[in-house]
Amino acid sequence: MKTGFNLGNAFDLGLQSTKISDVAPLIDLYWAAGMRHVRIPVTWGNDVNGNKLMDPQGRINSSNPRLGELDQVIDYALKKGMYVIINTHHEHWLKRSYDNTEKFNVPFSNLWKGIANRYKSQSPRLVFEVLNEPEGAFGDWTGSVSPFDPRAIALTRKINEIGLTAIRSVSPTRVVMIGTNGQGNHSLLDDLYPTVSSLPGGGSDKYLMATVHTYDPWEFCGEDGRNVNWPGERAIRAPVRAVAAHGRKLGIPVNYGEFGVGRRVLQAERDSNVVRNYYRLIKQTAETEGMSVTPWDDQGWFGLVSRDGLGKYSFSHIIVPSMMRNKP
Repeated sequence: MKTGFNLGNAFDLGLQSTKISDVAPLIDLYWAAGMRHVRIPVTWGNDVNGNKLMDPQGRINSSNPRLGELDQVIDYALKKGMYVIINTHHEHWLKRSYDNTEKFNVPFSNLWKGIANRYKSQSPRLVFEVLNEPEGAFGDWTGSVSPFDPRAIALTRKINEIGLTAIRSVSPTRVVMIGTNGQGNHSLLDDLYPTVSSLPGGGSDKYLMATVHTYDPWEFCGEDGRNVNWPGERAIRAPVRAVAAHGRKLGIPVNYGEFGVGRRVLQAERDSNVVRNYYRLIKQTAETEGMSVTPWDDQGWFGLVSRDGLGKYSFSHIIVPSMMRNKP
């Protein structure tokens, strides 16, 4: 899939436009820069601008205009020759209280069967990501459940298995991504899936991928981080290489589905070589190790593009151009 980008805060949160007339020029800009896939975060079971894409039983609301707009964006990107990733994103109805009961398993399974059926005839370049950033009951860094808790790990494996099984009941050869708990952190891949046999299906699924995220160290990458907390190149490269090595051990490809540097207030800090160097290092290291990368773009704190008063997009802080040419 090579390098791609996230269409963040749109179909997942409703803060950015989901209209094809607005999204197509953005895709075109990224395509011209050399990006060859787009990850489209999609929220299904929680409100986005006052409506949901699924009912409590997990049945897709096909009459929702947002779903029609999603279809248009998927079609547009695929016709350009891109890979497209769609997922289940801010599913708080699931993450906050998941307990491996039918109350959650049935609607989540129904949802993925519905998604798989809707796009059954679509290009094999359309990829499904089971669940973005398992957290809450699955374990995270700030809640009451540690991502290293054995039950949290077991629940994360279970929800990945349920989603994959639902998809496979419809599409045996669709590429499917499974993520880690702890909000998708890359450091947890070997804890969640230490061996091939621990993967869904015991490692027999030939169309399975892992997807991981990194905003490490948060003191540098987070929206309230500071450039003075830059940890040095080795601290960035080493964990990415470790993830690649574990992916090879598992025998599955790995995608870095999110990474980036955000600033809630100090946006000027992002217009710096140290920030551009961070993006370059992640991309360069991951791709050298045979992994694809998808930097986060929310057109806000972590924005990679901006839009002028005439609606024209351009890249912010030269981050993307410098990343794509592997130079700060």
